[in-house]
Amino acid sequence: MIWSLKQVGGRVPAACVAHIERRLQFALARFSGHIQRVQVVLEDQNGPRGGLDKNCRMVVRLREAGDVVAEVTDVNWEVAVDRATTRVGHTVARRLARRRANRRIARPLSKVSPGVKPW
Repeated sequence: MIWSLKQVGGRVPAACVAHIERRLQFALARFSGHIQRVQVVLEDQNGPRGGLDKNCRMVVRLREAGDVVAEVTDVNWEVAVDRATTRVGHTVARRLARRRANRRIARPLSKVSPGVKPW
């Protein structure tokens, strides 16, 4: 799985980068065949003033099912990343399950041989 990190308005600790990678693997590893790339944007809106200002935005680009986006604002980087990866994981699972269900419904019925009654 290919992922990239963009930091806006402050430096993110190296431990947080390792945490992001671990959480992405946990939440999205089983869908890695369906994922093109993941973009993580971390933004500190207030800078060093503190408060509810750590914003984590994740965009997961799926191969055939569009994009999944989750955005979370919290006091702590790790909590924001945890909540965003959980949301993205659930949404990707739901979207891929919906695609599988729609694909099963859309398949044509098998043809019956001539002279054989379908019941």
